[in-house]
Amino acid sequence: MSDEEHHFEAKGDAGASKTFPQQAGTIRKNGYIVIKNRPCKVVEVSTSKTGKHGHAKCHFVGIDIFTGKKLEDIVPSSHNCDVPHVNRIDYQLIDISEDGFVSLLTDNGGTKDDLKLPSDDNLLSQIKDGFAEGKDLVVSVMSAMGEEQINALKDIGPK
Repeated sequence: MSDEEHHFEAKGDAGASKTFPQQAGTIRKNGYIVIKNRPCKVVEVSTSKTGKHGHAKCHFVGIDIFTGKKLEDIVPSSHNCDVPHVNRIDYQLIDISEDGFVSLLTDNGGTKDDLKLPSDDNLLSQIKDGFAEGKDLVVSVMSAMGEEQINALKDIGPK
């Protein structure tokens, strides 16, 4: 036996997977799916009849939840697809820095300072205008597959 002690770094997610498998035939509209390694919200699903090779096919049309791009995929309905773990958390906006990063108040009283302002011009102007007017703003942050982005805004009144 050695006298050395082993130290392990805490990971936080306990090695949890970013996706989970789900049978293609069970994925529905408004659900989530991974298409071309991007997390997407399903906006359209159509299933073909069984062909000469014995598999019905599912045609998925999805919108990337971070970029808004439309992606498509066709998968046999009996095969598994990757489905992303998607989380949405609301934070109160504390500050906006000059370099475009936001400071958000977490539930435990700490701050989250690693998110940039969204690239969506409409949402960006709503956040900047509301903050300049001194309103209390709550932003919704969506996270999936190791990415995070502000995707919604709520006004909870003046400060």
